[in-house]
Amino acid sequence: MTALDLDRATPLLRRAYDYWTAKCGTRPMPARADLDPAEIKPLLSNLILMDVLRDAKPGWPLNFRYRLVGTNVDAMMNGRYTGLCMSEMPHQQPGSRIWSSLERVTATRQPHINRVPYVGPHKDFISVVDMVMPLSNDGGEVNMLFCIVDFVLRANRI
Repeated sequence: MTALDLDRATPLLRRAYDYWTAKCGTRPMPARADLDPAEIKPLLSNLILMDVLRDAKPGWPLNFRYRLVGTNVDAMMNGRYTGLCMSEMPHQQPGSRIWSSLERVTATRQPHINRVPYVGPHKDFISVVDMVMPLSNDGGEVNMLFCIVDFVLRANRI
């Protein structure tokens, strides 16, 4: 991750990144088991955990499933995503910015910051800034993604 990317991070994203980095230790990325909800209470409502699925569905060599969606993220979106695969949502399939971001982190095993226009029920937001960070049970293959999402109000700029 470049310094420029971190310069674009909101304070919430920076806290999540610092936590993820601390959990890495000497490994390239932490495992899901390393994450302790009690240590990240201020982040939980803006957190998303995504399963990385490989060859789990015919015709889909890669897919992502919403394992956990924080209450703040859930309230700001157009629907309930927990338990859904991105292959089930046409606006999130390959070619979408969100898919490309998750695919990039899965392939590179490096965190990525993404900013997209907000599309949802709350008209006070102009954009969504998220950071996707890889998780791995074996230190090699990414099997889960640790995402933190921040909603930027129209009057604010990052």
